[in-house]
Amino acid sequence: SAFSSVAHICRDVNYGWLVRSIHTNGASIFFICIYLHIGRGLYYGSYMFKETWNIGVILLFLVMATAFVGYVLPWGQMSFWGATVITNLLSAIPYLGDTLVQWIWGGFSVDKATLTRFFAFHFILPFMIAGASIVHLLFLHETGSNNPTGLNSDPDKIPFHPYYSYKDLLGLLLMLLLLIIISLLTPNLLGDPENFTPANPLITPPHIQPEWYFLFAYAILRSIPNKLGGVMALLASILILMI
Repeated sequence: SAFSSVAHICRDVNYGWLVRSIHTNGASIFFICIYLHIGRGLYYGSYMFKETWNIGVILLFLVMATAFVGYVLPWGQMSFWGATVITNLLSAIPYLGDTLVQWIWGGFSVDKATLTRFFAFHFILPFMIAGASIVHLLFLHETGSNNPTGLNSDPDKIPFHPYYSYKDLLGLLLMLLLLIIISLLTPNLLGDPENFTPANPLITPPHIQPEWYFLFAYAILRSIPNKLGGVMALLASILILMI
């Protein structure tokens, strides 16, 4: 089963525990970088580069989708119930909702068919992200980027190496240091204890909650009593970047 395969990777595969720890905590580091990137983009007015910005928002959706389907794969309690709750939100769509949910589930509940297709999505989506990232860069190179002063960058241009290469390397090393510290010292700090229990459709966890990087969206979803209203607010919390 999917759950025991995780135990097998961590116990029996050479350095499997390390690969898993870096993979799961690397996602958290990745989202820290993404949110910092969006924040500086808002602060410095990068939304004026419309094509670059809109592809960036599409990239955010793709990354969030990849993280969501990936979180389901270990098939623990929070994986199973997270998948059930979030996919079930599609039933809020008038007329099509119930059919759509069953189509995504591949049956009448989250089951092996759902797990198999989520595994496929978790593999395919990063390639789509890589492709969209190239288009993101392509449009950025059409205009050039901006700077904290908001003025033309041409008079300030200096050689990329060694100045920017060392500056970027420092940031990279600091993020890698943070990743290594978390992965080696507190690998389960950001995870959910419920995921140490195999998925059981008969027992609901006392608190269904996502990983920290989706908490803002989930809090907005749960704060609105109406199902469709909550779903619309959740989408709006990300789509507001398009305005």
